[in-house]
This record gives sequence, C-alpha cells and structure tokens, in this order.
Amino acid sequence: MQMKEKGDDNVVFIGRKGIMSYVLAVVTQFNNGESNVIIKARGRAISRAVDVAEIVRQRFVQGISTTDIKIDTEEIEGEEGPIKVSAIEITLSKP
Repeated sequence: MQMKEKGDDNVVFIGRKGIMSYVLAVVTQFNNGESNVIIKARGRAISRAVDVAEIVRQRFVQGISTTDIKIDTEEIEGEEGPIKVSAIEITLSKP
C-alpha cells in the first residue's frame, strides 16, 4: 500500500480508467474546497490528462484556469533495464 504524502490530497493520477472517472475526481476535489488540483500522467495517459483538464475547465467548473504545466522525462525500470517515459503535471486553479 502506497502512503500518501501530506501534499497529495489535491493530486489526481491518470491511468487506464475512462475519462469521466477522472473528471469526476477533479470536480470532487474542487467541490471539497480545494483551490488547486494537480493532474499527473505518464506515457500514453498524457493525452487523457489533457482531455480531463479541458473537460473540467470548459464544461464542469466555471472560472477555473490552467495555471501551470510541467513536462518531464522519468526513468522507470523495464524488463530490459531503465526506460525513459514522458510525464506531465497540469495544475488547475480557482481564482
């Protein structure tokens, strides 16, 4: 079981579920009083993360904006040694 760090309450990790599952998670964070929500994804999930951010911003929560986008390359262990994988962090904020 992975332990959550103190600042992980407002982070949504994008994986293989449907887009609307992640949209609901982000909207729930904003409805629970968070002023910033960070969407994180790696590899093939990056396009899904962008879709989630845009759907939340345009359809579900009025007045939020994309305040920061960070891109990075992470190195993970694969079957044949280390593999480099692209990663993204999208920060959505209420004014």
